[in-house]
Amino acid sequence: MSVTHPAGFSAAGLTVGLKPSGRSDLALVVNDGPSDAVAAVYTSNRCKANPVLWSERASADGRARAVVLNSGGANCYTGEFGFQTTHLTAERAAALLEISPADVLVCSTGLIGVGGQDFRDRIVDGLPGLIAERGSGEAHGQAAAEAIMTTDTVPKTVALDAEGFRVGGMAKGAGMLAPGLATMLVVLTTDAAVEQDVLERALRAATAQSFDRLDTDGCMSTNDTVVLMASGEAGTTPSEAELTAVVTQACLDLTAQLHTDAEGAHHDIAITTRGAVSVDDAVTVSRAVGRSNLFKAAIFGEDPNWGRVVAQVGVTDAEFDPTTIDVTINGVRVCANSAPDADPETVVFSRKVDVVIDLKAGSESATVWTSDLTHDYVEENSAYST
Repeated sequence: MSVTHPAGFSAAGLTVGLKPSGRSDLALVVNDGPSDAVAAVYTSNRCKANPVLWSERASADGRARAVVLNSGGANCYTGEFGFQTTHLTAERAAALLEISPADVLVCSTGLIGVGGQDFRDRIVDGLPGLIAERGSGEAHGQAAAEAIMTTDTVPKTVALDAEGFRVGGMAKGAGMLAPGLATMLVVLTTDAAVEQDVLERALRAATAQSFDRLDTDGCMSTNDTVVLMASGEAGTTPSEAELTAVVTQACLDLTAQLHTDAEGAHHDIAITTRGAVSVDDAVTVSRAVGRSNLFKAAIFGEDPNWGRVVAQVGVTDAEFDPTTIDVTINGVRVCANSAPDADPETVVFSRKVDVVIDLKAGSESATVWTSDLTHDYVEENSAYST
């Protein structure tokens, strides 16, 4: 199941005509439980979409009852009219659900600049039917996950059982995946009975280890949002450590699904930097390598060009000795102490590619996930809006 796996949640997905394809494009997740605690993280892109501007304010008090999501248009840079569209969406949904508009978060995904009168009318007029469709069954959660897809090829969901409580979730994203507090659109749910501050810390700890380290193309969206709602329906109060562990597991699961569905990717690359002085240094080095078009192109060609790895390590401000770097690709150490080691032709490639960089400067490590640069990626994004 998806977001409806934990008790106290209902969901729905509907087609209102926002997508030329005719596929479903409007989704809803509602917390019907005794608690209305919510935590959320948003894109750090300074050019924020109207739904992000609205939801940042609405979630600031740590309370929310519903999330309305649409695909088929980002409602970003659509002016005051676009912000009023988001406001009207929240107001209309709130009236139908008999809750406060301030307890309705809104998410949108699609092309920037799309959000005119027809866009508004289709969403607002579609809300009664969407809310009438909502239910707590598996099909309802799946329908919501399908309705938020854009260039995704498959819906992305997760469902986990812990001691006395559950966590569920759905995500969308295949392009513009780069970190900034959150990436893509994600709704997570739990029936644990937890205080909002605990929920907030758990979500931020989880996203820091998962979504924030998914960097398939180095492009940060204007609409990225990750929401975690707690219904309290299970009546179980886990420790903060236990809640964080399960939420992190859910986020890592969804991150892996997003990674393997990245636009045009032929190789799913994990770059681990170890021997770093700090986790920040390890992340910085891994991210620098993962954002190198030369490195990504080499992996597309299944060329274990470790020189492109070492060159990117050198552009960072991480602490290391440039003469002692090791690079291992798919289990073969091709560079030892910044010099050639095993024959690169012994590296065997498959869909998954593991790159390990050892800085030999400390004891910390971190992994960043990226994708190769392919003809398919270029072709898909060169024609996306047409």
